[in-house]
Amino acid sequence: MGFVLSVLYFVTYYLTPPVIFGPLAAYRIELILAGLVLLASLPKLSGSLIWKTPQSLALVGLALAVCMSVVIGMHWLGGGMPAILAFIPNALAYFLVCLHCDSKKKLQVLVLMMSFVCLFVIVQGSLQLRGVPETGSVLEGDSDDLQPVVMDDYPYLLSMTNGSGEYIYRLRGLGQINDPNDFAQMIVCILPLMFIFWSPGKALQNVLLVLLPVSALLYGVFLTHSRGALLALLAMVIVAARRRIGTVPSLVLAGGLFVAASALHFTGGRGISADAGADRTTLWGEGLQLFKSHPLFGAGLDSMADYTDTHHTAHNSLVVCAAELGLFGLYFWTMFLFPTVRDVLVIASPSKVSEGEPVISEKERFPLAFRRIEVVNKAEICRLGQLLLLSLTGFLVAGWFLSRALIMTFFLLGGIAEVVFGMALRQGMVSPRLPLARVLGYTGGFAISLLMLMYIMLRAVNLMH
Repeated sequence: MGFVLSVLYFVTYYLTPPVIFGPLAAYRIELILAGLVLLASLPKLSGSLIWKTPQSLALVGLALAVCMSVVIGMHWLGGGMPAILAFIPNALAYFLVCLHCDSKKKLQVLVLMMSFVCLFVIVQGSLQLRGVPETGSVLEGDSDDLQPVVMDDYPYLLSMTNGSGEYIYRLRGLGQINDPNDFAQMIVCILPLMFIFWSPGKALQNVLLVLLPVSALLYGVFLTHSRGALLALLAMVIVAARRRIGTVPSLVLAGGLFVAASALHFTGGRGISADAGADRTTLWGEGLQLFKSHPLFGAGLDSMADYTDTHHTAHNSLVVCAAELGLFGLYFWTMFLFPTVRDVLVIASPSKVSEGEPVISEKERFPLAFRRIEVVNKAEICRLGQLLLLSLTGFLVAGWFLSRALIMTFFLLGGIAEVVFGMALRQGMVSPRLPLARVLGYTGGFAISLLMLMYIMLRAVNLMH
């Protein structure tokens, strides 16, 4: 029951309560659902892996960080609790996945849920595209009449102008994915995970469950016209191909795909270059300046737009996290990211995974005395690890151009990674997780390294202008 309620909770969060519950959404059904999910999760807490992962401590620290950023950074004593309540629905995803997704089949259901959300939005947006004026015309006197029509009657589309002054329509979702770039990031993360349904020798199953959905998802990315998503896809191609054909050929392949995507008008006429992204790198610089003026607890959650000349956020998850939450928040965000990346790299490497033996889990208080661990062989663990590595690569590359450090998708991926790592660990296939003391030390170095990387990138971009 807890797993079913968790899946419903995720779908409701992504597609929004009005879409799922219709008129009943006025009665705050999502709060009732959240309460039921929490109640159903209580019996799973005993012996759960959430007590063993540093990510759980990181999420507690992040909750405290968002509170302190508002109380200290914004000098708003009463805003601490609302900030925590806004953060909890996202962070809850990690705990629910770790508590209830204890088998490969449940992971497949979770991936199926995420793909359903994306395909639902893609279908809705594609239908709405048929009813809007043709793209390509220059927005002139009719622009004032066009924009309200798009925003009100076509909620899954965003109208904007490209670099040539022509207007285009970009696909988007609702709620947390109501920005085309955010929705594209979610699709990019799901694309490799769809291959969890791939079975050698089963052509029909592979076509229906993998190839057709992946084609539809790629079409959805195209409709978003997201430049960050294109770069994320190319990064995933490089990571996936280098194991088979080598680094240089994979770079050549990615370059060829970039040329093909440009010819197909993938970004909707929006350029990808240092000059085209000058406004974004300017915001990165303003974000780092804001971080320097509020180094410890940040300027406050969701407050960066108030400090920039254009009233925009930085469009970089790292910069926004540092500017709004300070070193305190950045440390805990990195503390979630670092062990997640480390564990994914371990299970994705055949040299670090050995053949193990199934074991019996420790005695649980309820509801059962013993539960047998699902047997997953080395080849499958490594395959799942490699799919997660691609998914995480896509998320992080796209996130380099988005201001979404605390979104649900990030914590969902973290939960899935730890579930797969836990499967391997319980069967004795991988070395134990890093001790907490080492994670705490490595996290600080990792956070500083990310900030230095951003600083070097900005210096390099400035030299190019």
